[in-house]
Amino acid sequence: MRAFVITAPGRAEVQEVPEPEPEPGQVVVDVHLVGVCGTDEEFWTGHMAYLHTGHAQYPLRPGHEWTGTVSQVGAGVSTDWIGKRVTGDTMLGCEACVPCRAGNHHVCAQRYEVGIRGGFPGALAEKLAVPARALHEIPAPIDDVTAALVEPGANALRAALACDPQPGQYVLVFGPGTIGILVSLFLRARGVEVHLVGTTETSRDFARSLGFEVVASVEEIPRPRYNAVVDATNGAGVPQSALARVAPAGRLVLIGLAPVPTEIDTRDLVLNDITAVGILSGSPGLVPTITDYASGRVDPRPIVAATVGLWELDAVLNGTRPSDAGAGPKILVDPRRSAK
Repeated sequence: MRAFVITAPGRAEVQEVPEPEPEPGQVVVDVHLVGVCGTDEEFWTGHMAYLHTGHAQYPLRPGHEWTGTVSQVGAGVSTDWIGKRVTGDTMLGCEACVPCRAGNHHVCAQRYEVGIRGGFPGALAEKLAVPARALHEIPAPIDDVTAALVEPGANALRAALACDPQPGQYVLVFGPGTIGILVSLFLRARGVEVHLVGTTETSRDFARSLGFEVVASVEEIPRPRYNAVVDATNGAGVPQSALARVAPAGRLVLIGLAPVPTEIDTRDLVLNDITAVGILSGSPGLVPTITDYASGRVDPRPIVAATVGLWELDAVLNGTRPSDAGAGPKILVDPRRSAK
């Protein structure tokens, strides 16, 4: 089968690799769509932290935001899975440690991360083998595009819920990219007034096109303080700027990651009784995200700008948007497409 493999910073190939066979407890999924994530871009540039801690190494096959149909099952897995449309958890814990036993497998120290950590091959291929325990069935109301956005949506939903959203509250979101927009959509669906901060007019215009009326540059933020502030950027200076906008007894939610260490003044946290929350992984948010999508409460599809094939992906990772791309921040990949 064909798979997209990053072999070194700035270098990748579409390779012919053996099709996976399901091990006991696993299934094989025929992959339909895969989202391109900022983590994939970090592997492309060589900046991804796991490359420097030994948790990941080249060559690697990325792809952790995916959907497809189960085509094979391994020993111990019900054949009822065959033919079902699914997505899957990125985080694969050991199932034996204290965090795993407490339901926090996404912070298991020995975890694999699909397409990211521990050499577990990702979904940027025609087929993917994953444990059946990681699967989530996609209900009929959700199409493939929406299903491919469950994983980033689950991260965003966790960030939105960490704001402790209440109708009538004001939340400020730094970064109108994929995660920032999804956070904003989940917050709006819960009756919150969302203001967004973007560094480019293009990103701000796109956010306005989704019905967000207050979208500003940093200099134009209309309120001095907010009930909660979300950092969904990779800007090293944003966490402290975000903290400065949190009202006393409010919440600071951090889901973005800068490529360098960042600082916040803990005196601002303590003296204002502010709760700071870090979000790693969408694992605990997958089920409620599917529920929100299936109900129509949140529709993530407008964020998708284009769908490309495996052979076009290196250009996308290098910063080139497809010529027919829309205004949204998200690019999807269809591994079944033939080379042009």
